[in-house]
Amino acid sequence: MSKLMTFNELRNLKDSLPDGSMHRIADELGVSVETVRNFFGGQNFQLGQSVGIHLEPGPDGGLVRIDDTTVLDKALAILEEVKAAEAPVAEEEDPAAE
Repeated sequence: MSKLMTFNELRNLKDSLPDGSMHRIADELGVSVETVRNFFGGQNFQLGQSVGIHLEPGPDGGLVRIDDTTVLDKALAILEEVKAAEAPVAEEEDPAAE
């Protein structure tokens, strides 16, 4: 399934990821770290592969059409994990305190 977003949205997503996320995504997908970086706008095709994104000029850095959202899905899952870990845990009431 393809997705359309601005280049700036894609870069903001990358910048929101915690340290080590590029390596984690690469390990989970069995690709090189440079391939994951290429997904987020890198251009090292000697060490990494093309990742099926197409750039078009436009506002906010241009438009990015993503043919394969696998890397994007992994990145969004990591952000959800971070969000869940940062969410305050509701304290359970102590029935003996009544």
